[in-house]
Amino acid sequence: MKAINLTEKLSLFSDHWSPKTIGQFNGHDLMVVKVEGEFVWHSHPETDDLFLVLKGEIDIEMRDRTVTLREGELFVVPKGVEHRPVARSEVHLLLIEPAGTPNTGDPNTAAKQVTI
Repeated sequence: MKAINLTEKLSLFSDHWSPKTIGQFNGHDLMVVKVEGEFVWHSHPETDDLFLVLKGEIDIEMRDRTVTLREGELFVVPKGVEHRPVARSEVHLLLIEPAGTPNTGDPNTAAKQVTI
């Protein structure tokens, strides 16, 4: 057991929209990700989707409204709600999801799970 330095983990990669697993917690993956631009519209039928902003600002667009998150803020998209994250410049996020949850809600189009 040792502390996980989020800044150090984020320095290990530069690709966007490809979450990296940095640990586990009660059956959940702890992940960091860098994002920029628009992600695809998607939903997660079985689980909520948590976004915690470590650096930058991101809009979480839903069909009926948009929530803007800044550094230190988090938002939970309820399961089944269609949404699309949009980052106008690079944003660093911490994600906590049930282990193996596909980032698009569909295993056929999701980024591969990578541990760093």
